[in-house]
Amino acid sequence: MVMANDAMTIRERALAYLARREHTRAELARKLAPYCEERGEIDALLDDFTRHGWLSEERYADMLVTARQGKYGSRRIVHELREKGVSEEGIAAVLPEVRENELETARAVWAKKFGTPPADAKEKAKQMRFLAGRGFGQEIIFKILKGVEES
Repeated sequence: MVMANDAMTIRERALAYLARREHTRAELARKLAPYCEERGEIDALLDDFTRHGWLSEERYADMLVTARQGKYGSRRIVHELREKGVSEEGIAAVLPEVRENELETARAVWAKKFGTPPADAKEKAKQMRFLAGRGFGQEIIFKILKGVEES
């Protein structure tokens, strides 16, 4: 028997969210808060989910890194992980994976967007802003543009 959305328990609602995709503890708590009057009830439920392995910060961090790694740099990915409530330990665990191919990722992102070396200082600044907005650090940006200009 399918229950109406209003009749779902907090536990059923949480399981439905987790069935769609991984969530952080903070994200799930925020989504469940409007449906529960006591914060303690949500905390107890999330503790139970963590014990059962249904709620995992590590899995969430891995999922996000996998989804973002081909488009964004480490700064942007780390910022998004922090925004979603992943702990510093969780971030530190996935950071080496993120930084491993960052230069190649930046090259690919740059090539897809621009493909040609900057013609003047204005164009160079535009390309630098683009890469910085994608979360790549200055060191990576300078390597990309220096390599392109020397070719």
